[in-house]
Amino acid sequence: MAARTIAIYGKGGIGKSFTTTNLSATFALMNKRVLQLGCDPKHDSTTSLFGGIPLPTVTDVFAEKNALNQQVAISDIVFRRDIADFPQPIYGIELGGPQVGRGCGGRGIISGFEILEKLGIFNWDIDIILMDFLGDVVCGGFATPLARSLSEEVILVTNNDRQSIFTANNICQANNYFKTIGGQSRLLGLIINRDDGSGVAEKYAEAAGITVLMKVPYNADARDKDDSFDFAVRLPEIRDKFQTLGRDILDNNISPCEASGLDFMGFVRLFGEVSDDAPVPASAEELFGQKDSVSGGKQLTSNTSLETDNLKMSLCIEKLSSEEKEVYRMMEQEKRSFGEIAELTHREESAVRELLASARTQLKRLFFEN
Repeated sequence: MAARTIAIYGKGGIGKSFTTTNLSATFALMNKRVLQLGCDPKHDSTTSLFGGIPLPTVTDVFAEKNALNQQVAISDIVFRRDIADFPQPIYGIELGGPQVGRGCGGRGIISGFEILEKLGIFNWDIDIILMDFLGDVVCGGFATPLARSLSEEVILVTNNDRQSIFTANNICQANNYFKTIGGQSRLLGLIINRDDGSGVAEKYAEAAGITVLMKVPYNADARDKDDSFDFAVRLPEIRDKFQTLGRDILDNNISPCEASGLDFMGFVRLFGEVSDDAPVPASAEELFGQKDSVSGGKQLTSNTSLETDNLKMSLCIEKLSSEEKEVYRMMEQEKRSFGEIAELTHREESAVRELLASARTQLKRLFFEN
């Protein structure tokens, strides 16, 4: 049986790795075979999981092996930790990434997954794979689990501060976007870490249509456990919350969210009144002190055009067959139901579903092949 895959996304520094590590420990205590996959260039996800021992990263190992013209083996990058009072060992992998300023972290993620897939990661005898993903980097590599449906489910981690909630909203919208081109990752909901009782994240979750799965209050003892590379679930008040969530996940008691997320103005208005006034433009004269300047007086123009994702998607849609294009636009752009489309196009509903599935498959191929 294939492993259940869950991507856990959150802004850096808000307890994403803390949450992932303690959820891994919880599943292991429930006698499940767990693999934690760290997907962050600072490669700290599995450090607590392995009692403070840093794991060699896939990025570094691949570079070393490649220099020697050797292949990466499972034993080079996958590690296990046996814990005396745990019924199952815990497995860990760190993808890692380049040093600051020396490469693209997103590309490292993509390359890392290519290596793991060649090693058969999704066919290993593992019950659950938890992917610990940095959420506040917008490049495509960090969206790999969503773009390629490598994660069946997604959990967002946030605090009650605006920036971490903004990151959660971005991931929600990204997942919705990838669904339009065939993505199948389901959003389970949101975890509020270091909950201060302000209710800010809950207010956002209600507005965005996202289920709050768990609230973990700030706990100094839990922080001490994490800082000393131990599991916070050894504390009863933390363990009970994670066990409840773990059971709900395993028993499929959580209905995936049909969350819309919020557009930018809808998001910022959650935090107070926002003016509708246009920004006041600065002039070249004031910036150059009203002095003549050859470079300052000219309006800069560009002969190149940056291709946005929306433009790219529009071009891909135009490459569909007329029938696929018609059904796709009625479903995704006009938001019509299968029944409405069947009636308007004089087709059987099953035929509409087949055309939409074909359109999504074609769009996914067209979008990512270039």
